[in-house]
Amino acid sequence: MPAKSSSDKQGGRTFIESARRAQIVDAAIVVIAEQGYAGASFAKIAKQAGLSSTGMISYHFKGKDDLIREVVAEVMRVNGEFLLSKMDTEASVLGRLRLYITARLALLDEYPKHQRALQTIVNAVHNEDPELRGLTPAMTALATEQERRIRVGQEQGEIRQLDPRVLVLAVNGALNEATSRAAFDPDFDTAACARELADLFDRAARKQ
Repeated sequence: MPAKSSSDKQGGRTFIESARRAQIVDAAIVVIAEQGYAGASFAKIAKQAGLSSTGMISYHFKGKDDLIREVVAEVMRVNGEFLLSKMDTEASVLGRLRLYITARLALLDEYPKHQRALQTIVNAVHNEDPELRGLTPAMTALATEQERRIRVGQEQGEIRQLDPRVLVLAVNGALNEATSRAAFDPDFDTAACARELADLFDRAARKQ
């Protein structure tokens, strides 16, 4: 078992420990994307990460649930940074809604393994408690912020009077379905789908 260093502490971990954890998480994303949730054994992840044994994974993570939770957090972090980079320059709420829709599907081209891994995890834990994998808090926080922005758009006269929760539910439901299909259908045209969905929800939400 590797010895812990007291130098270069970052959030209670050394720089080396943080780098190793990130290496394992990145390997887990690839394995889950390619082998599926059930097929993502520590042995396969260790091989993908170039580790000599699974002991290194067990040293850094309490178990598979702990590792999957970190995988979800990393995918959500990458997705969040990408979305913000696309939406930050847009001031209008409807404009941001359009960019959110197109950027969400653009993630499939920019980070395909991340999206496939996340979708695989979502499908795998559908009948379990998603709280255990950190999915529920992340999704709830995103939906809450989206609803807040819709209300701002209503106050500013951009968006018609409707239930923000219903609009957010419809948008994310359509995007999740498109993401699920695109992740496993090589012929799915994500760009065309993104344009159609952006137009559809723009018309549905815009105040006439």
